[in-house]
Amino acid sequence: MKKKIIAFKAFSFKYRSQESPSLHAINLTIHQGERVLITGPSGSGKSTLGRCLNGLISNAYKGEIRGTLEIMGARSDDQTLSALSRKVGTVLQDTDAQFIGLTVGEDIAFALENDAIPQARMKRAVQQAAERVGMERFLKQSPHELSGGQKQSVAMAGVMVDPVNILLFDEPLANLDPLSGRSAMHLIDRIQKETGVTVIIIEHRVEEVLEIGIDRIVLVADGRIAADAPPDQLLSSGILGAHGVREPLYLTALKRAGIPITPELHPESLDRIKMGSIVKSLRDWAEVTIPERAQTSGQPILELSHVCFGYEPNRPALEHVSFSVQAGERIALVGKNGAGKSTLTKLICGLEQPDSGAIYVGGVDIRTQTIRERSAKTGLVMQNPNQMLSQNIVFDEVAFGLRIRGIDEEKIGSRVCETMKVCGLYPYRNWPVSALSFGQKKRVTIASVLVLEPSLLILDEPTAGQDYQHYTEIMRFLESLNDKGVTLIMITHDMHLMLEYTDRALVMADGQLIADRHPADLLSDSEIAARANLKTTSLYHLAERAGFSNPSALVYRFIQGEKRRRSRSEDADAQLH
Repeated sequence: MKKKIIAFKAFSFKYRSQESPSLHAINLTIHQGERVLITGPSGSGKSTLGRCLNGLISNAYKGEIRGTLEIMGARSDDQTLSALSRKVGTVLQDTDAQFIGLTVGEDIAFALENDAIPQARMKRAVQQAAERVGMERFLKQSPHELSGGQKQSVAMAGVMVDPVNILLFDEPLANLDPLSGRSAMHLIDRIQKETGVTVIIIEHRVEEVLEIGIDRIVLVADGRIAADAPPDQLLSSGILGAHGVREPLYLTALKRAGIPITPELHPESLDRIKMGSIVKSLRDWAEVTIPERAQTSGQPILELSHVCFGYEPNRPALEHVSFSVQAGERIALVGKNGAGKSTLTKLICGLEQPDSGAIYVGGVDIRTQTIRERSAKTGLVMQNPNQMLSQNIVFDEVAFGLRIRGIDEEKIGSRVCETMKVCGLYPYRNWPVSALSFGQKKRVTIASVLVLEPSLLILDEPTAGQDYQHYTEIMRFLESLNDKGVTLIMITHDMHLMLEYTDRALVMADGQLIADRHPADLLSDSEIAARANLKTTSLYHLAERAGFSNPSALVYRFIQGEKRRRSRSEDADAQLH
């Protein structure tokens, strides 16, 4: 029997500023060397659980504790934050907030400097930690200049340079492109195998975490443990979907094909699923054709012609980018971190000017317009919500754009409340913005732009940090805007979003447009996917395992079916109301 390393016993916690507890009677035991995934919808209490583990509760976040939490045999509330940090190393969702040093080397060395380790020994330890995560070539570089995956590697080295017993990851996949996310998970896998450290991952992207093999999944809902079981058992129960957590895409496809999900099928891993008894059902289902959504044939709302741009001379960020977007289209703009997606957005919105080439919105050269004129037609929701927030109260933030345009206050109230209801923000309308979580702030920024009713809406990672329920609510709202004629361009690392909610995918790599394809075609093309740091979808690999001569056929069938299901659901909702 492995040693017990974490033990919650009838543990409850209520933040000082709240009326009711965030955690209720938690009983949870984790053993040395285990890999545990903690998942659940936004607001379920999983982040609070993480704060208990790393000592932020009750050292930094004050409140009322009942029951006990023991970490390595000692009560957590009897240990200082410094003492707990030597046992539990935390890698935050926002790695930028974790960096302290001016260089990668300085940042990794921070814990050792606090312990007054001699410099020669410190340098050896930093070098070893950097080599372990593959960052030894970047020791003199600023951490803020790194890609998302590299930043996570540096953060991991920083918490492991002084050996810890537990590694806690808070949504490690939230800000990474698909291939970087896979690399991060495989790095966690390798480190755990090499060191035997206990790994706890707080994440709602279950499919990606399962790629490395997990011992248990702990589902948190409404501040309670709703399930705690091995992956095969929990995935067979259907409990994830019932609590607003998205199950792996390949399992959804199997269910759509009428295939029962049982532990004996080994649903934890696509590579382990027993295919013999399910191939015929899968092929029969894939052969049923459903008509695609009618493609728009409107006038071009956005046109780029040979656009070039560089932040520095002789270092192009974009090279001869040309494409056209029709009014009413839904476009995914994808590619690895640093490919040029955000730069392209700045040019379209007029925040930067092209070095050469032209950009037209609604047939008008945007160089002839002011930013205020452009913003009347083009809305932008940035990836980092903190870069957009300016008001203290949530209602005022969403209403801000309407107020500076001189809209009547009564109309403002109606439009703001309706938008907040759709975005799941209405209960927080009178909250301070500073009291919101990262995901809630994200929804506020989306609402503040959507309320302005732009004809072209650009969203940078609209679903980042959102659980499946809020993801679905936001995407359904965006679809309803699209049905009213709003054109959507979504910069995303979420391949599920691209597959299910867009008509075309524009693929960027190294400042160039390398593909303009249907999403199903793109995620069935391993060469393009590799160049752009994307992943071929698990649906494609499921079709390969089932022996499909054309694996893309299964991907198309799934997409068609999901769009039909959403359409029927929306029709049913309309009839009810």
